[in-house]
Amino acid sequence: MSQFLYRLGQFSARRAWLVIIGWIAVIGILGGVAATAGGTFSTAMTINGTDAQTTIETLEAKFSDASRGIGQVVFHKTDGLPFTDEEKENITAALVSVHELPAVDDTVDPFKTQKKLDSNARDVADAPAKFSDGQKKLDKGQAKIDKGLKDLAEARVDLADGRVELTAGQRKLDKGLSKILSAAAELQANKEGVEYLIALATDDGDPENLLPGLRYQLTLINDGLAQIAAGRQDIRDGQAEINAGWAGIFDGEQQANEGDKTLALAQRKLDRGQVKLDDARAEFASARIIMEGAAKFRVVSADNQTATGSVMFTTPISEVETFDKAAVVSALSGTATENIQVEFSQDLTRSLGGLLGPGEIVGLLVAAIVLFVMLGTLVAAGLPVLSAIVGVAISGASSVALAAVVESTTTTPILGVMLGLAVGIDYSLFILNRHRRQLKAGMPVAESIALANGTSGNSVTFAGLTVIIALAALNLTGIDFLGLMGSVGAAAIAIAVAVAVTFNPAVISLIGMRVLSTKERRALADKEMYDSKPSTTSSASVFATRRPLVSLFATLAVLGIAAIPLLDMRLGLPDGSSEPTDSTGYKSYHLTQDAFGEGVNATLLVVATSPVPITEDNELAFQAGATKLIMGVDNVESTVPGGFSDDRTIAIFRVIPAGGPNDVSTQNVVHEIRALDAEFHAALDSSVNVTGMAPINIDVSEKLSQALPIYLGTVIGLSLLILMLVFRSIWLPLIASAGFLFTVFATLGAVTAVFQWGWLGWLFDIHDPAPILSFLPTMLIGILFGLAMDYQLFLASGMREAFIHGKSATDSINYGLRLSRSVVTAAAIIMISVFGGFVFSHTTMIRPVGFGLAVGVLVDAFLVRLILVPAALKLLGPAAWWLPRWLDRILPDVDVEGAKLERSIAHH
Repeated sequence: MSQFLYRLGQFSARRAWLVIIGWIAVIGILGGVAATAGGTFSTAMTINGTDAQTTIETLEAKFSDASRGIGQVVFHKTDGLPFTDEEKENITAALVSVHELPAVDDTVDPFKTQKKLDSNARDVADAPAKFSDGQKKLDKGQAKIDKGLKDLAEARVDLADGRVELTAGQRKLDKGLSKILSAAAELQANKEGVEYLIALATDDGDPENLLPGLRYQLTLINDGLAQIAAGRQDIRDGQAEINAGWAGIFDGEQQANEGDKTLALAQRKLDRGQVKLDDARAEFASARIIMEGAAKFRVVSADNQTATGSVMFTTPISEVETFDKAAVVSALSGTATENIQVEFSQDLTRSLGGLLGPGEIVGLLVAAIVLFVMLGTLVAAGLPVLSAIVGVAISGASSVALAAVVESTTTTPILGVMLGLAVGIDYSLFILNRHRRQLKAGMPVAESIALANGTSGNSVTFAGLTVIIALAALNLTGIDFLGLMGSVGAAAIAIAVAVAVTFNPAVISLIGMRVLSTKERRALADKEMYDSKPSTTSSASVFATRRPLVSLFATLAVLGIAAIPLLDMRLGLPDGSSEPTDSTGYKSYHLTQDAFGEGVNATLLVVATSPVPITEDNELAFQAGATKLIMGVDNVESTVPGGFSDDRTIAIFRVIPAGGPNDVSTQNVVHEIRALDAEFHAALDSSVNVTGMAPINIDVSEKLSQALPIYLGTVIGLSLLILMLVFRSIWLPLIASAGFLFTVFATLGAVTAVFQWGWLGWLFDIHDPAPILSFLPTMLIGILFGLAMDYQLFLASGMREAFIHGKSATDSINYGLRLSRSVVTAAAIIMISVFGGFVFSHTTMIRPVGFGLAVGVLVDAFLVRLILVPAALKLLGPAAWWLPRWLDRILPDVDVEGAKLERSIAHH
């Protein structure tokens, strides 16, 4: 490798403009691709295979509208008064106009929605009274029917009695008639006999004077017949009365029968009314459960001073063009007045923006100042910065182009820029520093360029390869977005190495002797040759070797104290509260929280899945059953049904917890809802899943916790192997790897203290302390490992070289430190400056990354590599460089510093 890099340095120096133009062409081509066909970056972090992500994918497949992007807008009265009707109408009109935009599918008017919610709540509140009134009416109707039935029964009794009386009267009448008829026949016979006798007597002259008596008898008979005739009339009158009575009976029975029909009809009608009322009561029982679950859900605050509207896009939010979001924001911003504040959620306003903000630029300026102080010339100081910018331009354009085919988060390109700037400057500095040393020793420019590229360039390549492997190993976590970030970071390192060993020599050749200061060039002109090797004072002791025990324990104490907050570290994802205080996302978050509670910003989406379609008749009962189960979970504020899937096998519920997105209580809610699966199966024959920010956070943390031991073990194993190969030692790799662990613990402790506890928040603009970014520990381990190995390689190489050439163990340590500590110190300060600039980044998620890397480099370079490791090596003495012979024989000889190349050139 050294020979190849030597020749590559020669070629780059001889064909300087060709190399420079080649790199410029690469930048132009990739920049053109990025500008014309580059993709967009998403703020969403998907993790395939997790419960939350699987639930999202199920919803997208089952719900036709589930993939629509949603943005929130908050309207707030600043004058302390409720919204007026005119203000409501203006907001409604603005939402209607937004609905007409091509990219917008629908909008939700908060005032209409709240009016409907209030109306539903009143209906439920009024329902018991209405049910009571309805039941009273039904009871009154039943009483009338019952009275009618009773009256009919009594009438039928009377009719039956009338029948009996009429039958008895008829018998009596018939008996009287029989007697009358018999008496009439007898009298008629007597009359005829008397009349016959009167006729005989009259013919005979009534010799016996019988006629008076006979005539008297006839009179009596006629009187009897008259009486019989009168009795017969009475009989006829009685019969008429009986007939009339029967007619009345028949009419009464007919009326009773009609009454039966009427009452039966009324009873059927009343029964139907009772069934409807009972059904309404049953529906009300379900509706009451649902309304009680949604009682605290509002889109207009109780004081009528804050309202939240929604805008639904036709595509997922990650695919909505920036100008479409801007059109929505512009249209709704028009509703802002002196008394109305309008703020928007992160989804509507967040964009990648510039890769470098003011903080990052300040970091670059500090790095440039360090370079100038170290190198003494603006020309030399500008070269590492220029090389880093070239590498960053290529890696940044590549990231944008890659986003067209691979889903990337907004953090991905910024991470590449951060690493590209830091290592690009450092790698260029290492080669430039070697070149300057050789020039000051009198070596010709062209030869010095090639040799510096073959020696320090070889170290840079090896160090870069170490970082690349560590970052690429992030794919072992199984988390796609984290693996992609690692791959992009690794690509940025590879590009930085390539630029350092090609573009760097080309520019150096054009600069010539101007890489040295005027004083240094004058010294060369006066034949004041500088020895390329350290002077005898290079073996003078340093504090770490003079006081090894003090250095060791003091450093361990500092690292241990710094790591204490790590015991309290919680993982999470950033929300609107972590945005800059002057951003609309931050204001929207807090306005929503103040008006509706913390949980509104942590809304969960609960999904109940049934094996069979849920019928319309059963949907209310299903929703009520699910709501009852969900509301039984502690710290659930409200549950709002959200409808059914197209095939009616899935019901969704919007659940508002009591706590915010990263509260422990919210995470407990997620766990408890997931634990309801057995109860959902038992009560509703369905399963339950949940997604949202908190579930995603939990899934990320669990996935990372499973992968972290494997990843950390891989990194530590890689550390031991690399250091063992390079330094042919057992103890040095163990000490250096242990030092790396101390670096990680102390760094994560510092990150926890600042970003979770809020220490020094005023300095770093940490206004709302929150849990640490979920993937930060894993990412820091990968990046800091690579950087730690860089520093260890540069520092320990000189130590081993001195030890092999006969110096004592202590003198070797001092020699190596004095040989490389200045450049390592400068490189560390540069990295701290660059990483520290990102602490003030406009991108929320990159801030803790920048802080963690800056602190990690500070701890690792100045405490671990320059104090802890040398002190431990001093205590070990010559044993620090011991390696079993059998292991020495099988390990390949790795010439990281290009010593063989240097010796071969010296012989020529």
